[in-house]
Amino acid sequence: MKKFNSLLHDEEYQKYLSRNNLNEETRIFCKHGLEHFLDVARIAYIINLEENLGYSKEIIYVTSLLHDIGKFLQYEEKIPHEISSWNLSEKLLDKYDFTFEEIELIKEGIIGHRQKESKNFAKLLYKADKLSRLCFTCPAEKKCNWEFEKKNFYINY
Repeated sequence: MKKFNSLLHDEEYQKYLSRNNLNEETRIFCKHGLEHFLDVARIAYIINLEENLGYSKEIIYVTSLLHDIGKFLQYEEKIPHEISSWNLSEKLLDKYDFTFEEIELIKEGIIGHRQKESKNFAKLLYKADKLSRLCFTCPAEKKCNWEFEKKNFYINY
């Protein structure tokens, strides 16, 4: 997981993470920081193993690390965060010697992580992203605009 750890410690990545955290300082709903990114990665990796999907651990973790990294631009400039996250990620990935195929897979995961009808790798990210939310412990659960049926009241992974 050399590329993952290099990305995690990248100065530019850390700036984006800080901007997400700053924009969500007073947010009462789910946040988009490192804890969420790692929860998504771990859940996606478990599903990947259980369902024999065959995706590499590093690609799952890198994609999870990046999937919401542009959330601050959604707050600041009203750019959908899957788009801003991809735009920021593309520049970061160029630094760390990812192959064209790896970059395309990461892009698929980031762009598709919000679409219920996603397929393949994007569907894995979509599912892990939703399962990472601990609605049953959230003090803002009653105010949350997620439909009741979507909320997580049990831990599956």
